[in-house]
Amino acid sequence: MTLSELINFKYVVALVLYSGLGILILLISFWVIEKLTPENLWKEILEKRNMALALMASAYMIALAIIIASAIHG
Repeated sequence: MTLSELINFKYVVALVLYSGLGILILLISFWVIEKLTPENLWKEILEKRNMALALMASAYMIALAIIIASAIHG
């Protein structure tokens, strides 16, 4: 077996493309949430050590990642 038989390169390209698209959508949506909230989320999390806000932001990212992954997967 050759390498091209083991790895189908169109699937590798699709993987990289969809992963990049998913990360881009995640970052854009987090930026929108950042602009909609009255406080600066990163400042609250990093400087003021707001753990509740950090937990909310992480839950948001995980939930959105699941939605993006299922939309891409089909």
